[in-house]
Amino acid sequence: MIVVNARFLTQELTGTQRFAVEISKRLKDIFGKDILFVAPKDNLKLEDTADRLGTIKIGKRRGHFWEQIDLVKFLRKNNSPLLINLINTAPIFYKNKISTIHDIAWKKFPNTYTKSFVLAYSIIIPKMIKSSKHIITVSNFSKEEIKREFKVSDKKISVIYGAVSEVFTKSKGRKKKKMEDYILAVSSINYRKNFHSLLKAFLRLNRKYPDIKLYVVGGYDKTFTKYLELDKFSVNKNIKFLGRVNDKELASLYRNALCFAYPSLYEGFGIPPLEAMACGTPVVTSNVSSLPEVCGDAALYVNPYSIESIQRGLEKIIENKNLRKELIEKGKKQVKKYNWEKSAKKLADIISSYL
Repeated sequence: MIVVNARFLTQELTGTQRFAVEISKRLKDIFGKDILFVAPKDNLKLEDTADRLGTIKIGKRRGHFWEQIDLVKFLRKNNSPLLINLINTAPIFYKNKISTIHDIAWKKFPNTYTKSFVLAYSIIIPKMIKSSKHIITVSNFSKEEIKREFKVSDKKISVIYGAVSEVFTKSKGRKKKKMEDYILAVSSINYRKNFHSLLKAFLRLNRKYPDIKLYVVGGYDKTFTKYLELDKFSVNKNIKFLGRVNDKELASLYRNALCFAYPSLYEGFGIPPLEAMACGTPVVTSNVSSLPEVCGDAALYVNPYSIESIQRGLEKIIENKNLRKELIEKGKKQVKKYNWEKSAKKLADIISSYL
């Protein structure tokens, strides 16, 4: 029996949760009755996915306490099966497990997180790595960072890439009539995602192109939005904060955008640029962390630490129709390099080697 730690079903759907959801669906198809998904009883946010996976709900606790106590009790009562953890944390004292670490952003950009979050990860991650049979991560960039930071041997860590969900790959063509031209930005709004620089670059850009809008999709980090003083930007009629949207709405926003802007300071993988490419939208992104590895030659790269560089990149896309067409074509090819079935099969082979 294989057990998947499905605590991710209690969390909002962002990049890491999407990885866990898509991989879990494929693992269910591969292993069938031999794999079991276990989640807390309360606070499930991804109910449809939980039903599809046939998830068992156990325990009385939530969050880390559920993971460290309730989940471990369940495992030990059921002959201590191999446990698969897909999002960054795992029971630290349970040894029969494979664990996933998407990146070490909490260590590189601690100001993105609360002090309690950083403290918890500082305790959990090193112990989790040491007690895991194998570590999964999502890019060669993250692999090298984890190896260097935690002295992990090359044999103990494998790369399983993310990919693009079907709603984006099967999206229809662009609408013939658009109400306005807009640049799209998608992700959680926090320091590491670099919205503060994007907003400032857009304000400069807007002086030259007053009719172009900026649409921002993503959940708010209260700590960061206070620091960012979003009220100062939200009064600008050309900047629209759309909050969270469903996948169909997001696919439509991608398809109809003039370009997609993703000047993140740090990414373990970065699914949104690939989603944009799948929808036929040119991408402007950072020249740091895993993004050049993931996007290849299918994006226009900027220095995320330079507002001027971000502004110039966006201007190039706006002014150069041929460049937009070139990036769209390259993007379609780049997306095909990533496949959830292929990634799940690679993980399944690793899992099987430990059974």
